[in-house]
Amino acid sequence: MKKSVGTLGLLFPNPVLVVGTYDSAGEPNAATLAWGGIASSGPEAVSIAVRPSRHTYEALLRTKAFTINLPSVEHAAAVDYFGIATGRTARKFAVTGLTPVRGSVVDAPYIAEFPFNMECQVVESLDLGAHTLFIGHVKDVKVSELLLTEDGNLDWQTASILTFDAALRVYRAPGEIVGNAFSIGKKYISNTP
Repeated sequence: MKKSVGTLGLLFPNPVLVVGTYDSAGEPNAATLAWGGIASSGPEAVSIAVRPSRHTYEALLRTKAFTINLPSVEHAAAVDYFGIATGRTARKFAVTGLTPVRGSVVDAPYIAEFPFNMECQVVESLDLGAHTLFIGHVKDVKVSELLLTEDGNLDWQTASILTFDAALRVYRAPGEIVGNAFSIGKKYISNTP
């Protein structure tokens, strides 16, 4: 028997998205967001959901630019701080010692120490109530060599990218590989009526 539960743990695991923006004074800011992901593969686009009360919201409206930075597990404490402190009163990069780098394509900073950085241009926003969904076209992606296999493909396991379990409110390291996508299900193809 199944039981109805709250919606907070709807999708698991969530990547931990650290969004970089510049505030109205030109100060780099980083905010940890739980809600976001891939929006389209052509053109390549991502989505982030931001509460209007957040300092990042104002920056997104003004600059129409952001970065998505995926941290490794070693940066979990800084990531948590980015989500609980406000850029209105805290200089988050100075406090954590992490390095903001001006984006090469959009007007937003990325985080040098994080192994994956994506520069995005806001093309659409949608008021959903508690959050506004911002859609950004991906303009550039930078990855650490730690994330690349010898043949140049991404290997998320090698950098231990941090994930978020919203139901339990904990950060998690990636799990084990259980099978190859677009492959392990082929055993059912011959059984299809």
